[in-house]
Order: sequence, then C-alpha cells, then structure tokens
Amino acid sequence: MKKFMPVEELARDERFHQVTQAERMRDGRSAFSANSEQSRRSSNRITPERPDASEAARGLMHGIFVGEIQALEGAGRTCWDFTTGEEAPFALKLDMARQAWDEARHVEISVKLGDWMGSEIGQFAENTVLFQAACSNDPVLRLAGVNRALEGLAIDVFTTMKEFGEVAGDPYLEFCEDWMLADEVTHVKMGSDWLRKVTENDPERRKKALEFQNIVDKMFSYGGTRSDSDESSIGLARRFRELAGFTDDEVEYVAEVSMQALNERKAMIAEKQAAARR
Repeated sequence: MKKFMPVEELARDERFHQVTQAERMRDGRSAFSANSEQSRRSSNRITPERPDASEAARGLMHGIFVGEIQALEGAGRTCWDFTTGEEAPFALKLDMARQAWDEARHVEISVKLGDWMGSEIGQFAENTVLFQAACSNDPVLRLAGVNRALEGLAIDVFTTMKEFGEVAGDPYLEFCEDWMLADEVTHVKMGSDWLRKVTENDPERRKKALEFQNIVDKMFSYGGTRSDSDESSIGLARRFRELAGFTDDEVEYVAEVSMQALNERKAMIAEKQAAARR
C-alpha cells in the first residue's frame, strides 16, 4: 500500500464536491458580505430563531460528516505511513488506530443524523484541509495540526450543535453530538499528551509543531466563524479544551485570533456598506 498519499488521491464517488481552503474562504466571505440581513444580526449563533437555522444546521452537520471521513483517513494513514519504533512509537500508533475506530463510528452517526435532518451526502461542498494537515512527513506535526487544531475545532462545533439540539428540542441530535464530543475530547487529549511526550527532549521540534498548529487554527478562524462572541456561528468551548490538554495561553490564542478575524470581517462589511451608500 502506498505511503504518504496526497490529498488529490482521496477516494470519493460522484456525490462529493471538493473545494480548497482558499476557495472556501473567498466564497464564504463573499456570501456573508452579500447577506445584509445576516450581517446586521447581533447574534449569528445557530439557534431555532434564525430564519436560516435549518439550512445552517444541515450545512454544519454535513461539514462534520466529511470532517469525520478525513479524520478517519488521517488517523489510519498515520498508523501506516511511519515505521513503528523508529518514526512513531507503537503506543502512539495504537492510539491512532483507536481514533480511526472512533471516527468510523462518527461517520456512521453523522450519515444517520444527516438523514434525520433532511440532507443528502454531497449537498454541501467538502473542504479537504483536514486531510491536508494529516499529510505532513512528521507525525508530531500531524498531532499538532489534526489532533490539536482541527479536533479542537471539532470540540467547538460539537458543543455548538449539542446546544442547538437541546434548545431546538431534538433529543437525537443532542445525544449524538454529546456522544461524539466525548470522543473528540479524548482525541485532542491524545494529541496533547503525545506531542509533549515525543518532543520532551526536542524543544525545536515542539516549537515547529506548535507553530504549525497556530497556522491551522488561524486558517479555521477566518471571518470569526468560531469565537467567544455570539456574532460567531460557532462558540469557543473553553472548558472542554482545557479538559483536552490545552493550556490557558493556548485557549487565549485561539480566542484572540478568532476575535481578530471577526473584527476584520465586520470592518470589511462596514466598508462595503458605506461604499454602497455613497
């Protein structure tokens, strides 16, 4: 079996439509800027009161679904790509195998939730950046980019969806998101523990991994989609991140980057609206 498979070779059928992160950022910003009603709302958090709540929830659920596929593929590739004992400890690969098992279960749950919510596979585009973060030739960078940055985002997303299910009176959505959230906290904790253990005597390697993690976090904070503010559609799950091994400084970094992106988006919208009035 081929090692270090590039993202272009991911197996997908005709239902899936993939987009790059750059395309998603451009299209997402354009769509938000064009929607004056959404830009005027004091809260963009997904709640039943939002006129587009159903569509927004289905879109986020589909994003979870494709993210779980890529997380399964990424964890599985880490088990295969690196030589046991030389490039990656056996216990680390065992944890990645356990994670692949979890992610396979999450894919099944997400498919059923998508059916329950009235969406179809491929109804929304698939962003492949999660698997791209799992293509590094250093397993420590994979732990930083996938287990800590992107699985950290998953903690935020699952918490938001769980709260939406609770408020919307949907016990199926609430239960499933709560179940998967518990797994995600474990996955992030595994990444936190292994990153520190593997780089215990290599501070330069740890620094490089954390820098890569910050890059991925910044990419997924575009437009302030995820922050402490109700103006963001996804909330920052501080307590669960702490349980997953994030330090206070690391949580604050994510919060600051997200708020900066949110303020940049608001400034861009205000500028466009002012130009339209002139």
